[in-house]
Amino acid sequence: MMARVLVPFSTGVEEVELLAIVDILRRADVNVCMASLDGEPVVGRSQVTIMADASLADVVDEAWEMIVLPGGLPNAHLLRDDANVTSVVTRLRKERKSIAAICAAPTALAAYGITANRRVTSYPACQPEMEALQPSSLYVDEAVVEDDFLITSRGPGTAIAFALRLVARLCGEDKAASVQSDIIAQ
Repeated sequence: MMARVLVPFSTGVEEVELLAIVDILRRADVNVCMASLDGEPVVGRSQVTIMADASLADVVDEAWEMIVLPGGLPNAHLLRDDANVTSVVTRLRKERKSIAAICAAPTALAAYGITANRRVTSYPACQPEMEALQPSSLYVDEAVVEDDFLITSRGPGTAIAFALRLVARLCGEDKAASVQSDIIAQ
């Protein structure tokens, strides 16, 4: 059965992060749903308009193996404050499924308490907010950080490495290596 991943996004999303995540996962034959908060197209931080596969409200109760929060502002804060995003993250945590976020989006997970007692990273300017929201988490300066169910990453420049770690988590190291080779990633 094909793994199913939910990627919610909203205004100001970092296009590179969103599209790298979706592209790399789909290359690995993962079923990815890009869900905007209202199902409408979204304008990202660099003024690129991105079509949604669905409205988040329409897919929130479906079965997902993973949720991935892309960064960018105000996207990260809009996701943090959205009841449907909170609902999926909380449910997947209870189900021991994978939860991932990149750039400013790990701040949403910190606000939910998901990063407590975990190794995490984020966009460097978000470190003070991460530490204030979850003092028990251990902030590290690494491109991609995995701690049990949680995967976090730093920003647009780490998006491909992050996406390849998501593939490894869902499909195994061999599939991640194959996709990495196919796209000529270092």
